[in-house]
Formats: sequence, structure tokens, C-alpha cells
Amino acid sequence: MTKQDRFKQLIAYFEVARPTAQSELNYENPFQLLVAVILSAQCTDKRVNMVTPALFRAYPTPAAMAQASPEEIFEYIKSISYPNNKAKHLAGMARKLESDFGGEVPSDIDELQSLPGVGRKTANVIASVIFNLPALAVDTHVFRVANRIGLTHNSKTPLQTERELVKHIPAEKIPIAHHWLILHGRYVCQARKPHCQECGIAHLCQMHLSSLKPKKAQ
Repeated sequence: MTKQDRFKQLIAYFEVARPTAQSELNYENPFQLLVAVILSAQCTDKRVNMVTPALFRAYPTPAAMAQASPEEIFEYIKSISYPNNKAKHLAGMARKLESDFGGEVPSDIDELQSLPGVGRKTANVIASVIFNLPALAVDTHVFRVANRIGLTHNSKTPLQTERELVKHIPAEKIPIAHHWLILHGRYVCQARKPHCQECGIAHLCQMHLSSLKPKKAQ
């Protein structure tokens, strides 16, 4: 099977299996999603969704959060991983949104990355989820799943994985493909114990197919 065939079959499967795949973070506008994605770094979406309701009530807009100190924000997010750094990032991000972007979340990847706490992965999430742009965020799930299935080969960095994936996925499918791969990694192709027997694309997966090959006699 060629790599292109593998991509085509994977897309066809997910279009049926997960036709409405979307973020599991709770948000109502671009600013809230940006805050939630910053908080989600090395933290579960479930935990983020537990703290954001109170945070959003306290700081419903960039202008409101820009007036808060990192110490004040910390009190709302202290159960999140790395709360001190993230509180500083949120305060700085809100202030820069106000000063440089008129309180509006930009769609440009480079402009997004100019915001404190926003790396390429977060910028790609915002660009794809909010603005439906062909940007593909690579987190640990996407990196792992792409490598196991054989969508990438010996990719060493998230950027290498991103470039390989966007090369083979049609532009209009890239925003949802991000969620396909994340959700597959979160619930099926898990890091320590992948559920290969429940996987609808096991027949495409290089790791699974390799495990079925008879081992050579010693």
C-alpha cells in the first residue's frame, strides 16, 4: 500500500466514523478558545473545562483579563498544570490582544505566535478551529498516531509531522483531520495500550501489521 492510498483510506474511514469531530474544550468565542488551549498544554481537556467557567465569568473579555494580575488569574487556574507560568501567559496575552489587535484574536499564524503563551501548535488550533484555515496542530496524540499508522516516517519533530500531513491531506480536510487524529489517539490508539482490536483502521496501520508478522526463528 502506498502512503497516498493509506491517507485516502484513512480520510474515507473518518468521514464516516467521525463526521463531526471537534474540539472537546468548552468555549463560546475565539478568546475563550485561545485561553482554553493555552491552559490545555500538558493538561487534560477535562481538567481545563472544570476551571474555565469561573475564569470566563471573572474575565469574559480580553479587556477584562488585561486588567488582572497573574496572581489574580492564578487563583482560578491553580489546579491546572504549570499554573504560575500559564497565569503570566494569560495576563500577557490579553494585554497584547488589547494593545496590538484591538481585542480581537488574529487569524494569522505568525501574529498568533506573537502572543505570550502561544506556540505553533496553539496558533494552528485557533487558525483551524475558529477560522477554518488549513493549519494542522500536532500534539502528542497526532505525533504518535501519525507515526504508528505510517502517515509519517521517522519524523523527529512536530513540525516535520505537520509538514508531512498537510502535504497529503486535502486543504479542506485539514481542520477536521486534526480532530480525527487527536480523538483517535485519545480513545483508541492510546500511548501505553492501543486498542488495536477495536480500531477501524488497524488494516492500514504499519505498527499493527508489523505485530502480526511471524517472528523469525532464532
